[in-house]
Amino acid sequence: MVATREPKEDTNMATIGNFTVNGNGFVGSVKTLALGTVKAKIVPADRTSDKAPDYRIFAGTIEFGAAWKKKSQEQNRDYLSVKLDDPSFAAPIYATLVEVEGEEGHSLIWSRPNRD
Repeated sequence: MVATREPKEDTNMATIGNFTVNGNGFVGSVKTLALGTVKAKIVPADRTSDKAPDYRIFAGTIEFGAAWKKKSQEQNRDYLSVKLDDPSFAAPIYATLVEVEGEEGHSLIWSRPNRD
């Protein structure tokens, strides 16, 4: 999963986490104004259907997200589509976990489309 950070003109992006590969999953942290910094692990999930997530995301023993394997059509590169959610959130957080070219590890990148 290697990507370059070239923001599209129609989105605002922010790196909200950093992860490293750990066995079949990832370990790292998620950082937002509302959450502060939370240590997290992304572990393989037992898929029960084609739509089930490939990974579950935990902060300690609490599950607060899921991730699905995807492939970029533009660059033909693998990435994870991430959804973080918790009862304390006003809305789910959608992000992308990508390996960034020229950097060590993976970045969790949040983006919101511009609404003109």
